[in-house]
Amino acid sequence: MKRFVFDVAALVARVTLGVILVAHGWQKWQSGLEATTQQFTQTGVPLPEVAAAFTIAAEVIGGILLIIGFLVRLAALAWFVVGLGAIAFVHAPNGMFVNEGGWEFAAGLAALCLMLVGAGGGRIGIDGIIHGAWSRKRERRRLDREGVPAGGGGGVPPQGTAPRGDLTREDMNAIDSMFTDDPTKRRPPNR
Repeated sequence: MKRFVFDVAALVARVTLGVILVAHGWQKWQSGLEATTQQFTQTGVPLPEVAAAFTIAAEVIGGILLIIGFLVRLAALAWFVVGLGAIAFVHAPNGMFVNEGGWEFAAGLAALCLMLVGAGGGRIGIDGIIHGAWSRKRERRRLDREGVPAGGGGGVPPQGTAPRGDLTREDMNAIDSMFTDDPTKRRPPNR
């Protein structure tokens, strides 16, 4: 249940961040690389042409990747770098508040990017689908090496375990105790 809550929260965070980044990147794209480079030059950003191109790519391409959940950690890391640069070279001298040109908005986005770099984008997205497929394939290979038929059908599981896909009575009791309203029932420890 906790994993599902994380997956939904990561999806909402990823899509929201992705939309914000695409909107900002699209704005820069519409202005043109030259205008964005000029703006970066005026604010003292080092290598303004390279920084402008990287920022537009991190926002437009990275934002789309975040929305679809593909290469989430890489996309978030790219904008985290952009965010640190924006804070250091543009927003820090203006104080904290965004209405005064401050760093709070950039810092919030950078913090969210850092969280996605560390925790990933969850299972609801292309990365999650690919990881799930690889995990299932790896599990099938492991079962084949151990001589257990796929799906556990017909094979005898090792002593004290349930066939693949089946829950033991202990598992069912643990699940039942998690969803009970009776405070006297023991909740299972986190596994």
